[in-house]
Amino acid sequence: MRGVAGEYPLNPPTTWALGKALGEWARHRAQKPEILIGMDTRESGPWIAAQVGGGLEAAGVRPRFAGLITTPGVAWLTRTRDFVAGVMISASHNPYQDNGIKVFDHSGFKLPDDTEHRLEEQIFAILAGSPPTPPAKLAVDEGLDAAYVDFLAGSAKTRLDGLSLILDCANGAASHLAPELFTRLGATVENMGCSPDGRNINLGCGALHVESLRHEVVRRKADAGIAFDGDADRCILVAPTGRIVDGDAVLLIVARAMADEGTLRQPMVISTVMSNIGLELALKESGLTMLRTPVGDKYVLEEMVRRDAQIGGEQSGHVIFRDFATTGDGMLTGLRVLEIVAGSGQTLDKLAAGLKVFPQLLVNVRVKNKKPMEEMPSVQAEIREAEKVFGASGRVVVRFSGTEPLARVMVEGPDDAGVRHWANRIADAIRTELSA
Repeated sequence: MRGVAGEYPLNPPTTWALGKALGEWARHRAQKPEILIGMDTRESGPWIAAQVGGGLEAAGVRPRFAGLITTPGVAWLTRTRDFVAGVMISASHNPYQDNGIKVFDHSGFKLPDDTEHRLEEQIFAILAGSPPTPPAKLAVDEGLDAAYVDFLAGSAKTRLDGLSLILDCANGAASHLAPELFTRLGATVENMGCSPDGRNINLGCGALHVESLRHEVVRRKADAGIAFDGDADRCILVAPTGRIVDGDAVLLIVARAMADEGTLRQPMVISTVMSNIGLELALKESGLTMLRTPVGDKYVLEEMVRRDAQIGGEQSGHVIFRDFATTGDGMLTGLRVLEIVAGSGQTLDKLAAGLKVFPQLLVNVRVKNKKPMEEMPSVQAEIREAEKVFGASGRVVVRFSGTEPLARVMVEGPDDAGVRHWANRIADAIRTELSA
């Protein structure tokens, strides 16, 4: 569930009903079930958590409250503790007015579609019945997020002594956790975006807005910068020269390092259709295969499980290390990359130098409805023509966003002018089709 906080479906009755439906589901799975609740720093998080908790209590289930914590932190705690399920209240990279509810089962994976459908039916039935009970009075269990940071620190292969870092935590869920982790491991840490006020999450900062971080990394001559998004399930790094190290570059750096040390069980990396063709070519030079999935960490993870792949992710900075986690984890990703920097003695610029990035442009088209792409003949015609012009040296990916009213047009090719030309032509065709 994701939308504007306070409006359906993220209004008090529906969020309470979700808690009650989830609680009734949990009582069929354990005798004395407990369900974990965590949230990011949005001002709406506490009341949504209280409503979900009230619904759980009405179903006879005890809510445990982690307070401010990352999405991967909730997934890890749900998987490693005696929680039947975990609930994360966050809208990730969206502005503060939005919020959302994500549910993990005890495996640490998102709920299967059929379970979600059954819960949805139960929510409607509950809404049609008796009025909600009062929201829960939740007390933060400080030991929960502390245990998550302990896990991350304990997974480190080497200390980070001598590294100077700048962290941009997007005024979000990592604001108090990431500085603690990297300081504990010996790095000298400067912080940005670590002063959440309920409304400044993702506001001109974090993984979607790395300009200020980039400036500070270069100005202060830091070894690296790390920018997280609001719920810290992704990160973007910045190298000392100001080079942006996105999810593609992270996958290359980590895959090569694991292959060199003999810890990569399968010579492959799982990524999505949005990953740059330069990553595919660089991995091939190292004897590694890249397999593409549709956009979404869900699809990446499914393919990783199917292929027994250890690493996979998205260009946007969602990277999954399956030996350690069941979801993208920005803090874990930053840690894995900095371990390689510290252990190899090479700069982040040097490690990322093997990735030749082909010109790529993503154009977002705001839409009022999501008409199937195959029902828009002019759009299909433009896509076919672009693919004909580029041949094997370029790619076109056109899709609707799963969380926002946007059509996303991604064009990749050998030169900037051609990429821009075809991306704009396809975007214009979408605007024309959907305005008719």
